[in-house]
Amino acid sequence: MSKSFHPKGSVIAALDVGSSKIACFIARVRDDHGNIDVIGLGHQASQGIKSGTVVDLDQAEAAIRQAVHSAEKMASDITKGYPLREVIVNVPGIHTQSKLMSMGVQIMGEAVTDNDIRRALAKSQDQAVGHDIELIHTIPTAYRIDGHEGIREPRGLFGQHLDVDVHLVTGDMGPLRNMASCIQSSHLDITALCSAPYASGLACLVEDEMDMGCVVVDMGGGTTSIAVFYGRELIYTDAIPVGGMHVTNDIAKGLTTSVHSAERMKALYGSAIATATDDKDLIDVYPLGEEDHAQPNHVPRSYLVSIIAPRLEETLELVRARLDDSGLGAIAGRRVVLTGGASQIPGLRELAQKYLEKQVRLGRPLRLPGLADAVSGPAFSTTAGLLHYVTERADEMPAEIMANVEAGNLWQRVQLWLRENW
Repeated sequence: MSKSFHPKGSVIAALDVGSSKIACFIARVRDDHGNIDVIGLGHQASQGIKSGTVVDLDQAEAAIRQAVHSAEKMASDITKGYPLREVIVNVPGIHTQSKLMSMGVQIMGEAVTDNDIRRALAKSQDQAVGHDIELIHTIPTAYRIDGHEGIREPRGLFGQHLDVDVHLVTGDMGPLRNMASCIQSSHLDITALCSAPYASGLACLVEDEMDMGCVVVDMGGGTTSIAVFYGRELIYTDAIPVGGMHVTNDIAKGLTTSVHSAERMKALYGSAIATATDDKDLIDVYPLGEEDHAQPNHVPRSYLVSIIAPRLEETLELVRARLDDSGLGAIAGRRVVLTGGASQIPGLRELAQKYLEKQVRLGRPLRLPGLADAVSGPAFSTTAGLLHYVTERADEMPAEIMANVEAGNLWQRVQLWLRENW
């Protein structure tokens, strides 16, 4: 389907609500091709959210307000002080499910149109609707006309029957409603939802990686999400409830220190792989509750690595198991892109290559120029990807598909029904 760009000069905003941070990017559409410039950004340590789930509405709302306010303040020269009203929001991978199905429609010897594709996608959505799920994405991944495969662009081709392979991503209604409640209490309207690993992939992958097959592993604070791309489309998504905060908690327990100190040690001295000098390098560890006045304990860096490595190994083993269970390990290609805040631990790339048996690189936002260094790293891939999604792939939104299926007059609707049911 044709891309649905926002008009030149319009302002769009992305809100990434995660377990470790909440980030907001405000952008302005630069031209008629959907290119954007970031004009405001804000981020805030997450509160009231654990493993992608809202556990305290008031705390989560306050953190969202602070992040949005910071972004609004930076963008005020261009927005003329008007408050932000609409945002696109990420859906944590832990609350989504992936489903592949094939749906066909009759085209009766005519050329395939956008509307024919939308009819097939709308039929797949009708079958996926449930009282406890929310449709997030409806993505066409492959086409067949009269049984002929390998068709990448069906529009304009003639035939009797069009089949469309569809990837449906759905979300659990309960957690989504809690998230929506926090955002709406901040006087914001949600214009679209996007799966977090999908957004990260859109931000980090180059076209060839999307085309030939690639796995995105987004390691956040509370969850690690997986997205598989092939043929330039998202074909699978999954998540496991383990992330960087679990590593931090392991350090805090193992060294009997505060979570704050554990996070600092992870950032400054942490590694996924032991080195020859680790036994000689000593780290100051302040006992829990005595940070202000006690003498620190001295532990070798090797002890810290021995705490970090098993948790990361467990995470990668779980990722590999999910890929194996999906049956998409082969089609996903030989390439993995690691992103997310927790992906920055030294040595993780090499460890991932060993456990996933694929080529691994570290991914950061590639196609969003002008980002400050502080927000251009892997931790902000999802936030950047949300902007790409809303400008480049808006036609995958379920509501957009249903709204644009042309009904025609009564006789046309009757003919359409007869074609598809007889």
